[in-house]
Amino acid sequence: METLLVAEGIAAKVLPLLADIYLEKGVELRGCLKTGSLIPHCTRATEEDWHTEYLAPILSIKIVHDIDEAIQHIGKYSSSHTEAIVTEDYTRARRFLREVDSSSVIVNASTRFADGFEYGLGAEIGISTDKLHARGPVGLKGLTSLKFIVLGDGHIRQ
Repeated sequence: METLLVAEGIAAKVLPLLADIYLEKGVELRGCLKTGSLIPHCTRATEEDWHTEYLAPILSIKIVHDIDEAIQHIGKYSSSHTEAIVTEDYTRARRFLREVDSSSVIVNASTRFADGFEYGLGAEIGISTDKLHARGPVGLKGLTSLKFIVLGDGHIRQ
């Protein structure tokens, strides 16, 4: 996870608790201005941070006003690989599933499920965030193409 979006209504309650856990695990925290007011030891996030896949124990945190702002942020900065929402509001969850355009969209479960083997594709050979030819985890079937062979003896299509 590179980015954590937190609803403004619960940020003051959950962010200090999460920050303690992340810091104990050695995760560097970078946050928006609002996040910095709740977690003083986090570094101020830059525009580049929202685009970056760190591949390191670094987490950017943004407090969002509502789901509209969260979906807008995801649409602008996401790699379109995997997005997750943790919520008790299933109307909001269904909207998230419908409006977030990523190859895997998850509700109340770990993003670690976004895996070819978990999806029943067999061994995962690759990952694609394109919409054509393959999208999401790619197994052997996703890397194969079809060849249609038609043999006739003067047949025509009517």
